[in-house]
Amino acid sequence: MSVYKRVVLIPDGFADDPIPALNGKTPMEAAATPTLDSLAPKAALGRSFNVPDGMTPGSDVATLSVLGYDPTESYTGRAPLEAAAQNLELGPNDWAFRCNLVCVENGVMRDFSAGHISTAEATALLAEINADVAPRWAEIAPEIGGTVEFFPGVGYRNLMIFRPDGAKISGDGSQAEENRQNGQNGETDAPFDASTQTAPPHDYADRSILDVLPRGKGGAALRRLMELCAERLAASETNKRRVERGELPATQCWLWGQGTRPRLVPFAEKFGFGPGAMITAVDLLRGIARNLGWEILEVPGATGYVDTDYAAKGRAAADALDRFDVVCVHVEAPDEAGHEGDAEKKVAALEAIDRLTLPPILEKLRTFENWRLLISPDHPTPVAIKTHSRGAVPWAVVGSDVAGDGFATYDETTGAASTRVFERGADLAELFLKGNLQ
Repeated sequence: MSVYKRVVLIPDGFADDPIPALNGKTPMEAAATPTLDSLAPKAALGRSFNVPDGMTPGSDVATLSVLGYDPTESYTGRAPLEAAAQNLELGPNDWAFRCNLVCVENGVMRDFSAGHISTAEATALLAEINADVAPRWAEIAPEIGGTVEFFPGVGYRNLMIFRPDGAKISGDGSQAEENRQNGQNGETDAPFDASTQTAPPHDYADRSILDVLPRGKGGAALRRLMELCAERLAASETNKRRVERGELPATQCWLWGQGTRPRLVPFAEKFGFGPGAMITAVDLLRGIARNLGWEILEVPGATGYVDTDYAAKGRAAADALDRFDVVCVHVEAPDEAGHEGDAEKKVAALEAIDRLTLPPILEKLRTFENWRLLISPDHPTPVAIKTHSRGAVPWAVVGSDVAGDGFATYDETTGAASTRVFERGADLAELFLKGNLQ
């Protein structure tokens, strides 16, 4: 029996609502997508709910669903997944926090990406924070103790790790076991817990931050830490140079997405086949892949923004099918456009995926006897609200053994018209990976 090849294409935040500027169409409906249109009649098509009730709509929760994992059983927080992407090994009582470099002006979230600050600039700023602010954690939070350390990621997306035992963290994942074991007997009073509340900065674009600063257990210490970070950033020469060039400064280290180390069963153990590979420019997806036991494929020109190299991602996925049984291709661009409230950028991103990313993937898949392709957003990112929502997303599956439903197009309208509905998004992935789609 020949090998079965599967590709999961996640156009992040793809789904949307009708937009007046697009004559009442969604970006999916308004975009020129001949490749998707050619696939629609041959596809099994429907909708799924990837964010369980009571959970925050985000790519962390929703992507787990798309890949077949129930977030209510496996999710511990966004930042721990991203820590895995950087080989930052968390001890049993460590906490990881996402740290966005943002621009806050007069108490308003001016830009959740600090003007899409470069990785080099972010690295320089976090080095200053580690040198001047992190060592003061003991005076900032004497009631908590331990240490904090900041780690640069990609652009504005960075991390902070709290360790209760004060051990330094190894950036290459080689932290000595004895250091990681300190405090693991459960007797340590956790400094953060389910009452610790933080907020994704992209949910508050152009809005006041006063009511969404960290609160609950450990919240006061986090706020004090953020205040000292803001003071250091205000004095930074890196920020001064950005302002001189007419760019937004990074005025704040915004802490959110906290959690402890993940609980994910390796993909091959769960589904019985592999190996798998991930193509993405985003640390969150890299971290999920590493926890699944997948290989992470780096693609030159992949940026995590609308200027990403769409064609390079498609070519990389096609090439990867020679080595891997399942390949996930994640494209962040539609989500970024949604957060910016820019319908034209979102349409352009969808058209680029259709024109440049999909064709080489399809061409390669069709060289195999048995294959399937799942196209599914993780969650909607409506342009009108500039943030994620928990609504249904349309999905399409095509393949060598898939009977089409005969829809003329693939979009939110046809997804809503289908009788193929998954209230639990992970059930769709289970069917795509192992079930009968006739």
